[in-house]
Amino acid sequence: MRNFRMPFLAVLFFIFSVFGSMSFAEGIVLSDLKGEKADLASYKGKPVILFFWTTWCPYCRQELKDLNQRYPQITEDGIVLLGVNVNEPSYKVQNFFESYPLQFRMLLDKNGLLADEYNLMGVPTYVFLDKEGKEISQAHSLPPDYKLLLSGRKGIDG
Repeated sequence: MRNFRMPFLAVLFFIFSVFGSMSFAEGIVLSDLKGEKADLASYKGKPVILFFWTTWCPYCRQELKDLNQRYPQITEDGIVLLGVNVNEPSYKVQNFFESYPLQFRMLLDKNGLLADEYNLMGVPTYVFLDKEGKEISQAHSLPPDYKLLLSGRKGIDG
């Protein structure tokens, strides 16, 4: 039995060291409103804010307005902001933005796969990713200290 433990522990260590360091977003590719593919792993090296929302959510609409106004400052701070519409057809999202100018990239999570990866419990939800693409935190509104949070210093988590 003792001879079995060592190889088993080595395999477990290998699995956790390889897969434990992967970000949740690796391998997930979504389309944006223009039909262009967006591989979330391509944003490694920069902190990312993912904003999950739906067209029918009044709170999401307010957050979209706020994000649109704050977008220039967010990008100036070196942060990538991506909107992620969840479980809605692209024509509905396109129609929503016809009368609403959008400054940042909007991705379509048509099947909710990305939302499932981050265990979303509703919208609006912000998911904060560090430079390696690993989740730092989630919130239902943009916290005032989001820059500290994404810089790795103390933020809303502590």
